[in-house]
Amino acid sequence: MSDGKVKMAMVGLGFGSEFISIYQAHPDADVVAICRRNEAELNKAGDQFGIDRRYTDFDAVLADPEVECVHINSPIADHAWMSLKALDAGKHVMCTVPMATTIEECQQICDKVKETGLKYMMAETVVYSREFLFIKDMYEKGELGKIQHLAASHPQDMEGWPSYWEEMIPMHYATHVVSPCLGLTNALAESVSCFGSGTVREEIAKKSGSPFAVQSCHIKLKDSDITAHIWRFLHDVARQYRESFDVYGTKRSFEWTLIENEPHVLHTAKKPEHEIPEKIEIPDFAHLLPEPIQRFTLPAEIHDADHLSFVQGGGHGGSHPHMVHEFVSAVKEDRDPWPNAPTAANWTCTGLCAHESAMKGGELVRLPDFS
Repeated sequence: MSDGKVKMAMVGLGFGSEFISIYQAHPDADVVAICRRNEAELNKAGDQFGIDRRYTDFDAVLADPEVECVHINSPIADHAWMSLKALDAGKHVMCTVPMATTIEECQQICDKVKETGLKYMMAETVVYSREFLFIKDMYEKGELGKIQHLAASHPQDMEGWPSYWEEMIPMHYATHVVSPCLGLTNALAESVSCFGSGTVREEIAKKSGSPFAVQSCHIKLKDSDITAHIWRFLHDVARQYRESFDVYGTKRSFEWTLIENEPHVLHTAKKPEHEIPEKIEIPDFAHLLPEPIQRFTLPAEIHDADHLSFVQGGGHGGSHPHMVHEFVSAVKEDRDPWPNAPTAANWTCTGLCAHESAMKGGELVRLPDFS
């Protein structure tokens, strides 16, 4: 960091392109290289963002001495091996969710981070969304009281997405619902019990190895009396996209709207019954960020609003600049980012263990010790 800036390489330029402008505007970061397999699309992005170092080969990115960190936005099957290769090459890693698709890969990444001393952050959008930051702020101020129950849902019809989504198991992509339930109180999952419900069509079941249309899981939080409930689907269920997070406390409770873009609901205890619920608008939390990147919390700054990540997701709650700032700050300050490797492994393994439980008819499955 000769000029004091963290030197990033962006790997994967579909959804990943959304982060380039944020890094370029951040006072402590810059994107010095980009990588995409499709050379025509690579050059299109390079011209658009004014980046000269362009690679179609991941190994070439890792061999570039100018690159200090890689931000991985490749397909899910690439997350683990790319993260491990980058760490072996001496690069800090920010990787989109999930961390990996096997417990063994999660452990390998944790071991590699411990061995190298490098930074790893899983780029989980939900815990940097304005809704989560709002609830977290209320919780830390004591306005929710004692937390009694947590719940989250992520129904999403993946028709029209890249074909590899037909091979995905719902709970293998569960971090969007696991992370807020654990992240609110900085808890870890201890054990899970999950049931499958319904069936997907035969070709999806054959590709994924999972017959279930819906997976519904209870999570026991470690060193806590709290249990969280999460559920997921990817195919063959009629419902609008939703990434919800509900929190039930003794003083106040928060419930996510049932329909996208409608107000969320805050319930306050000990009021007359008709006054208990109140529809609320969530404030933006851009004030937590350096001024040059505050504008990126707004949907107007999404450069490809037609990307399915935003058609189904509404801009991820303004989370992108918060994640960028957390990672860049962690590298600059030589501290662990949030979520770091062990936390990311716990969040990811919760879903992996949940699927294992579902295949065993709901049998209780404990999270692996390393996570």
